[in-house]
Amino acid sequence: MLILLPPSEKKSRTGDGPPLDLASLSFPTLNPVRERVLDALGDVCGREDAADVLGLSSGQTDEALTRNRALREAPTLQVSDLYQGVLYDNLALDGLPAGPAAEQIIIFSGLWGALRLTDRIPPYRLAMGVSLPPEGRLAALWRPAMAEALADLPGGLVVDMRSGPYAAAWKARQPAVAVRVFREFFLGGVPKRTVVSHMAKATRGRIAHDLLRAGADPATPEELLKAVTDLGHAAELNGPNLDVILQA
Repeated sequence: MLILLPPSEKKSRTGDGPPLDLASLSFPTLNPVRERVLDALGDVCGREDAADVLGLSSGQTDEALTRNRALREAPTLQVSDLYQGVLYDNLALDGLPAGPAAEQIIIFSGLWGALRLTDRIPPYRLAMGVSLPPEGRLAALWRPAMAEALADLPGGLVVDMRSGPYAAAWKARQPAVAVRVFREFFLGGVPKRTVVSHMAKATRGRIAHDLLRAGADPATPEELLKAVTDLGHAAELNGPNLDVILQA
Protein backbone atom coordinates (compact mmCIF):
# COMPACT_ATOMS: atom_id res chain seq x y z
CA MET A 1 0.00 0.00 0.00
CA LEU A 2 1.13 3.50 -0.86
CA ILE A 3 -0.46 6.61 0.68
CA LEU A 4 -0.32 9.82 -1.36
CA LEU A 5 -0.58 13.08 0.58
CA PRO A 6 -0.66 16.78 -0.25
CA PRO A 7 1.76 19.13 1.50
CA SER A 8 0.60 21.65 4.06
CA GLU A 9 0.53 25.41 3.82
CA LYS A 10 1.61 25.54 7.46
CA LYS A 11 5.24 24.57 7.93
CA SER A 12 7.99 24.68 10.51
CA ARG A 13 9.67 28.07 10.48
CA THR A 14 13.28 26.94 10.15
CA GLY A 15 15.56 23.95 9.88
CA ASP A 16 18.83 23.05 11.55
CA GLY A 17 20.46 20.85 8.93
CA PRO A 18 22.82 21.38 6.00
CA PRO A 19 21.78 23.39 2.94
CA LEU A 20 19.71 21.86 0.18
CA ASP A 21 21.31 18.99 -1.75
CA LEU A 22 19.05 18.07 -4.66
CA ALA A 23 21.11 14.96 -5.37
CA SER A 24 20.09 13.53 -2.00
CA LEU A 25 16.34 13.79 -2.60
CA SER A 26 14.12 10.87 -3.50
CA PHE A 27 13.05 10.46 -7.13
CA PRO A 28 16.26 11.99 -8.57
CA THR A 29 14.92 12.04 -12.14
CA LEU A 30 12.76 14.96 -10.98
CA ASN A 31 15.86 17.10 -10.35
CA PRO A 32 15.93 18.86 -13.75
CA VAL A 33 12.40 20.12 -13.15
CA ARG A 34 13.23 20.95 -9.53
CA GLU A 35 16.07 23.14 -10.81
CA ARG A 36 13.77 24.90 -13.26
CA VAL A 37 11.14 25.58 -10.60
CA LEU A 38 13.74 26.79 -8.09
CA ASP A 39 15.17 29.22 -10.65
CA ALA A 40 11.75 30.47 -11.75
CA LEU A 41 10.58 30.90 -8.17
CA GLY A 42 13.70 32.88 -7.29
CA ASP A 43 13.10 35.20 -10.24
CA VAL A 44 9.42 35.70 -9.39
CA CYS A 45 10.26 36.51 -5.77
CA GLY A 46 12.25 39.50 -7.02
CA ARG A 47 9.27 40.98 -8.86
CA GLU A 48 6.90 43.62 -7.53
CA ASP A 49 3.90 41.40 -8.30
CA ALA A 50 5.37 38.34 -6.56
CA ALA A 51 2.59 38.15 -3.98
CA ASP A 52 -0.09 38.17 -6.68
CA VAL A 53 1.68 35.56 -8.78
CA LEU A 54 2.12 33.23 -5.79
CA GLY A 55 -1.33 33.87 -4.33
CA LEU A 56 -0.02 35.25 -1.04
CA SER A 57 -2.03 37.32 1.40
CA SER A 58 -0.57 40.48 2.90
CA GLY A 59 0.14 38.63 6.13
CA GLN A 60 2.04 35.87 4.34
CA THR A 61 4.08 37.83 1.83
CA ASP A 62 7.18 38.99 3.72
CA GLU A 63 7.97 35.66 5.35
CA ALA A 64 7.17 33.60 2.23
CA LEU A 65 9.32 35.72 -0.08
CA THR A 66 12.19 35.74 2.41
CA ARG A 67 12.10 31.96 2.61
CA ASN A 68 11.85 31.48 -1.14
CA ARG A 69 14.79 33.77 -1.89
CA ALA A 70 17.08 31.72 0.36
CA LEU A 71 16.11 28.18 -0.63
CA ARG A 72 19.54 27.09 -1.84
CA GLU A 73 21.36 28.32 1.27
CA ALA A 74 18.78 27.90 4.05
CA PRO A 75 19.07 25.17 6.69
CA THR A 76 17.01 22.08 5.90
CA LEU A 77 14.93 19.69 7.97
CA GLN A 78 13.36 16.34 7.32
CA VAL A 79 10.03 16.36 5.52
CA SER A 80 8.61 14.44 8.49
CA ASP A 81 9.27 17.53 10.64
CA LEU A 82 8.41 20.20 8.07
CA TYR A 83 4.69 19.96 7.41
CA GLN A 84 2.22 21.01 10.08
CA GLY A 85 -1.50 21.77 10.05
CA VAL A 86 -4.60 19.70 10.63
CA LEU A 87 -3.82 16.78 8.28
CA TYR A 88 -0.33 16.31 9.69
CA ASP A 89 -1.47 16.84 13.26
CA ASN A 90 -3.83 13.90 12.79
CA LEU A 91 -1.28 11.87 10.87
CA ALA A 92 0.78 12.06 14.07
CA LEU A 93 3.99 10.64 12.65
CA ASP A 94 5.60 10.52 16.09
CA GLY A 95 3.15 7.76 17.00
CA LEU A 96 3.95 5.60 13.97
CA PRO A 97 6.74 3.13 13.23
CA ALA A 98 9.21 5.15 11.19
CA GLY A 99 10.14 2.48 8.66
CA PRO A 100 6.71 1.67 7.23
CA ALA A 101 5.68 5.35 7.18
CA ALA A 102 8.83 6.30 5.27
CA GLU A 103 8.28 3.51 2.75
CA GLN A 104 4.54 3.95 2.25
CA ILE A 105 3.96 7.74 2.26
CA ILE A 106 4.69 9.99 -0.72
CA ILE A 107 4.07 13.74 -0.37
CA PHE A 108 3.44 15.87 -3.45
CA SER A 109 4.76 19.43 -3.72
CA GLY A 110 4.58 22.31 -6.15
CA LEU A 111 8.30 22.98 -5.67
CA TRP A 112 9.80 19.50 -5.22
CA GLY A 113 7.40 17.28 -7.17
CA ALA A 114 7.31 14.24 -4.90
CA LEU A 115 9.07 13.60 -1.60
CA ARG A 116 9.64 10.92 1.01
CA LEU A 117 9.47 11.66 4.74
CA THR A 118 13.24 11.24 5.09
CA ASP A 119 14.13 13.88 2.48
CA ARG A 120 15.65 17.13 3.75
CA ILE A 121 14.39 20.45 2.36
CA PRO A 122 14.12 24.03 3.63
CA PRO A 123 10.78 25.67 4.48
CA TYR A 124 9.24 27.20 1.36
CA ARG A 125 6.01 28.55 -0.06
CA LEU A 126 4.72 27.43 -3.48
CA ALA A 127 1.34 25.83 -4.13
CA MET A 128 0.78 23.41 -7.00
CA GLY A 129 -2.06 25.57 -8.30
CA VAL A 130 0.29 28.48 -9.11
CA SER A 131 1.08 29.45 -12.69
CA LEU A 132 4.79 30.25 -12.33
CA PRO A 133 6.35 32.44 -15.03
CA PRO A 134 7.80 31.42 -17.40
CA GLU A 135 7.02 27.76 -16.73
CA GLY A 136 3.24 27.99 -16.51
CA ARG A 137 0.91 25.79 -14.45
CA LEU A 138 2.97 23.67 -12.11
CA ALA A 139 0.79 20.57 -12.30
CA ALA A 140 1.21 20.51 -16.08
CA LEU A 141 4.96 21.15 -15.79
CA TRP A 142 5.42 18.28 -13.35
CA ARG A 143 3.21 15.74 -15.14
CA PRO A 144 5.72 14.26 -17.66
CA ALA A 145 8.56 14.08 -15.15
CA MET A 146 6.30 12.52 -12.51
CA ALA A 147 5.10 9.87 -14.95
CA GLU A 148 8.71 8.80 -15.46
CA ALA A 149 9.88 9.15 -11.84
CA LEU A 150 6.97 7.23 -10.33
CA ALA A 151 6.67 4.56 -13.00
CA ASP A 152 8.64 1.99 -11.01
CA LEU A 153 6.96 2.33 -7.65
CA PRO A 154 6.36 -1.02 -5.94
CA GLY A 155 3.05 -2.70 -6.62
CA GLY A 156 0.09 -2.55 -4.29
CA LEU A 157 -2.96 -0.45 -3.68
CA VAL A 158 -2.57 3.34 -3.97
CA VAL A 159 -4.59 5.27 -1.37
CA ASP A 160 -4.86 8.79 -2.77
CA MET A 161 -5.50 11.53 -0.21
CA ARG A 162 -4.30 14.44 -2.35
CA SER A 163 -6.31 17.56 -3.10
CA GLY A 164 -7.19 18.45 -6.69
CA PRO A 165 -4.12 20.42 -7.91
CA TYR A 166 -1.72 17.81 -6.51
CA ALA A 167 -3.71 14.91 -7.93
CA ALA A 168 -3.50 16.62 -11.33
CA ALA A 169 0.31 16.34 -11.32
CA TRP A 170 0.27 12.53 -11.40
CA LYS A 171 -2.51 10.07 -12.07
CA ALA A 172 -2.07 7.14 -9.75
CA ARG A 173 -1.93 3.81 -11.48
CA GLN A 174 -4.51 1.12 -10.82
CA PRO A 175 -5.49 -0.18 -8.39
CA ALA A 176 -6.03 3.23 -6.78
CA VAL A 177 -8.66 4.64 -4.46
CA ALA A 178 -9.26 8.33 -3.80
CA VAL A 179 -10.40 9.12 -0.27
CA ARG A 180 -13.29 11.59 -0.07
CA VAL A 181 -14.95 12.85 3.11
CA PHE A 182 -18.61 13.82 3.53
CA ARG A 183 -20.75 14.96 6.42
CA GLU A 184 -24.14 13.28 6.56
CA PHE A 185 -27.24 14.89 8.03
CA PHE A 186 -30.96 14.33 7.78
CA LEU A 187 -33.34 16.86 6.30
CA GLY A 188 -37.00 15.95 6.65
CA GLY A 189 -35.97 12.40 7.37
CA VAL A 190 -33.96 12.18 4.13
CA PRO A 191 -30.18 11.68 4.39
CA LYS A 192 -28.11 14.43 2.75
CA ARG A 193 -24.36 14.68 2.35
CA THR A 194 -22.09 17.69 2.01
CA VAL A 195 -18.39 17.97 1.24
CA VAL A 196 -16.32 19.20 4.17
CA SER A 197 -12.91 20.88 4.04
CA HIS A 198 -11.27 21.29 7.44
CA MET A 199 -12.63 18.00 8.75
CA ALA A 200 -11.70 16.26 5.50
CA LYS A 201 -8.04 17.02 6.14
CA ALA A 202 -8.29 15.82 9.73
CA THR A 203 -10.11 12.66 8.70
CA ARG A 204 -7.63 11.78 5.96
CA GLY A 205 -4.75 12.26 8.38
CA ARG A 206 -6.44 10.09 10.99
CA ILE A 207 -7.22 7.30 8.54
CA ALA A 208 -3.64 7.29 7.22
CA HIS A 209 -2.37 7.11 10.81
CA ASP A 210 -4.74 4.29 11.72
CA LEU A 211 -3.87 2.23 8.65
CA LEU A 212 -0.13 2.57 9.20
CA ARG A 213 -0.31 1.96 12.92
CA ALA A 214 -2.37 -1.18 12.34
CA GLY A 215 0.09 -2.45 9.75
CA ALA A 216 -2.73 -2.70 7.20
CA ASP A 217 -1.73 -3.69 3.69
CA PRO A 218 -4.89 -3.87 1.60
CA ALA A 219 -4.39 -5.05 -1.96
CA THR A 220 -7.82 -4.13 -3.31
CA PRO A 221 -10.40 -1.38 -2.73
CA GLU A 222 -12.60 -3.92 -0.97
CA GLU A 223 -9.80 -4.83 1.43
CA LEU A 224 -9.19 -1.14 2.09
CA LEU A 225 -12.87 -0.63 2.91
CA LYS A 226 -12.77 -3.52 5.36
CA ALA A 227 -9.59 -2.22 6.99
CA VAL A 228 -11.01 1.30 7.37
CA THR A 229 -14.34 0.15 8.80
CA ASP A 230 -12.60 -2.33 11.13
CA LEU A 231 -10.66 0.67 12.46
CA GLY A 232 -13.92 2.38 13.40
CA HIS A 233 -14.58 4.67 10.45
CA ALA A 234 -17.87 4.76 8.55
CA ALA A 235 -17.12 4.38 4.85
CA GLU A 236 -18.35 2.96 1.56
CA LEU A 237 -16.97 2.38 -1.91
CA ASN A 238 -18.30 4.48 -4.77
CA GLY A 239 -16.54 3.56 -8.00
CA PRO A 240 -12.88 4.61 -7.67
CA ASN A 241 -13.55 6.46 -4.41
CA LEU A 242 -13.62 5.53 -0.75
CA ASP A 243 -16.24 7.82 0.78
CA VAL A 244 -15.78 8.37 4.51
CA ILE A 245 -18.97 9.51 6.21
CA LEU A 246 -19.00 11.82 9.23
CA GLN A 247 -22.23 12.18 11.15
CA ALA A 248 -23.53 15.69 11.77
